[in-house]
Amino acid sequence: MKIRGRLGKADKDGLTAILLALTVSGVRADTLHLYAAGSLKAALGDVAAAYEAATGQHIEATFGPSGLMRERIEKGEPAHVFASADMDHPRALESQGKGGPVRLLARNRLCAIAQPGLDVSEQTLLEVMSRPEIRLGTSTPKSDPAGDYAWKLFDKAETVQPGSRSLLAAKALQLTGGPTSAKPPAGRNPYAWVMASDRADLFLTYCTNAVLAQREVPGLQIVRIPPELAVGADYGLTVVVGAPPAAGVLADFILGEEGQTILTGYGFEPAAAHAR
Repeated sequence: MKIRGRLGKADKDGLTAILLALTVSGVRADTLHLYAAGSLKAALGDVAAAYEAATGQHIEATFGPSGLMRERIEKGEPAHVFASADMDHPRALESQGKGGPVRLLARNRLCAIAQPGLDVSEQTLLEVMSRPEIRLGTSTPKSDPAGDYAWKLFDKAETVQPGSRSLLAAKALQLTGGPTSAKPPAGRNPYAWVMASDRADLFLTYCTNAVLAQREVPGLQIVRIPPELAVGADYGLTVVVGAPPAAGVLADFILGEEGQTILTGYGFEPAAAHAR
């Protein structure tokens, strides 16, 4: 369910006062450029809309695989705030002097999406994934953190069933998140489209993605990952060096009560619950 949060009067007045001060000082940006992980598209789309409604500041959001977003920022595209599906990509920008301190944005988890007729459960997931005839879909490691998290699941599978790491890595079909991955039609959820196109029997992705895919293709099954294979995903946020001061206000809004409420409504765990 979408939750478009509502600002309290004090919060709204505070944001408006800050942005008014930035405008008067001549440093408020006409447009703030938000680059973010594709898995954040629905949630941060609502966050951006709430921020614009509260402040009048326009946000242009660009979504895609976090690794590819980082590469675009490294090449000089005009990003101001970068929200990644992991901590490593924003930390890479920080280490290069291109990003500020990285803050925990939210947390997600891996789930499996299964075709309607597939007999699979949390308890049988590893056995089913390992069958030769099962087409196992993942995203693309290095380009998209969801792929990296899938490989971490393969590492955990090795401790449960020796030989699983190499077996699963060899059979995994890297169907999304890469620079040459097939793109879904406009307006389609990528994971719903992959499954509806019968390109995989099982697909490992974030639980939040799985929920959105099932809404689009109701027959899809969402399979929980058993505890011994479970992989969590820490999302990170950084303000790009050289961004206008208003970018810091946007970052604080995303990490504040209003932004976190919206993210929680999409199934993300709030940053405060995992603050380090």
